[in-house]
Amino acid sequence: MHHEIIALEKQHQPLPIDGFTFPANTTHTLTAYETTPTYADLHARIRNATVIITTTVKLDAETLHPAVTPHLRYIAVSATGTDHVDLDACRARNIRVTNCPGANLDAVSEHAISLYFAARRKTVLLDRVVRAQPSEWKSKGSVNGYMRLPDGQPPLTCRDEVMGVIGYGGLGKRIAALGQALGMRVLVASRKTPSTPSLIETVPPPNADDDRTPFDDVLRQSTVLVLSLPRNPETLNLISVDELAKMHPYTVLINIARGGIVHEAAVVQALKEKRIAGYATDVYQVEPAGGPEDTPLLEEDTKDLNITLSPHLAWFSQRTIKNLGDILRETVEAWASGNDINVIV
Repeated sequence: MHHEIIALEKQHQPLPIDGFTFPANTTHTLTAYETTPTYADLHARIRNATVIITTTVKLDAETLHPAVTPHLRYIAVSATGTDHVDLDACRARNIRVTNCPGANLDAVSEHAISLYFAARRKTVLLDRVVRAQPSEWKSKGSVNGYMRLPDGQPPLTCRDEVMGVIGYGGLGKRIAALGQALGMRVLVASRKTPSTPSLIETVPPPNADDDRTPFDDVLRQSTVLVLSLPRNPETLNLISVDELAKMHPYTVLINIARGGIVHEAAVVQALKEKRIAGYATDVYQVEPAGGPEDTPLLEEDTKDLNITLSPHLAWFSQRTIKNLGDILRETVEAWASGNDINVIV
């Protein structure tokens, strides 16, 4: 048996230099592309593939149709999230899908905390103020007004914060532990009530110390709210107008989960009306986000709002790259030997 392996995003995927080690009766060819920028490129490259390795390239129902990918048997996602793959189409064709869970826990949890500090301490805004000429700091003697909360009070410090965590898998647990280490009181959100979309959490509380707090209570009590859950039909627009209206006015909302979980126009409006204190995100409804046509977070009238943005690189670190390489190799080789691990479909 021979497998044609196509890696679509070498820039994200640490691939074994000498290929994968498959069983003795199985051979393979590995072709890796630095990026796959267009739909036409994608379809041309994967036509003969039996295995696709992807990180962010969208594999939709059309791409997964037998007319486009007649030989496809396996999709290895070199990431944790699989929302860019049409899983229903894979199930219909019995295409195996795996991921690389836990590879980025350290980097993403630390990035979440860095976004918290940037939002609470308004680091980006203050950088602009200090660089501006003529100097407002020089002329006024102090620019502490920029750091004040919506009601005019100075910012909170960690020991006065209440961190709410929505999504309590491996990443949520790591973020909660960091929050506790900083002195925050941490609340873990339970699933939403049946009248609203429910959170899908695959990891149950390991012991009695992990008591959950009702979802709406977490919204009301938290001054730091961190999203660390998967995107799926039940979590789209999980944080929108109604949820933002329930939040504490000191809240900084941190999104290191997926774009689409937060309704971006709603969060912009909440910031304009000073109903929350800040928003910091690494993820967007449309990615890459190139301007206002992709996200209202980049509209001209948002420049003076407390919005901190990073370009979906929370995962990026030496440790993540090593972990991804190790897990990807192990997962692909396990599939080839018939001992599948990290199975999504």
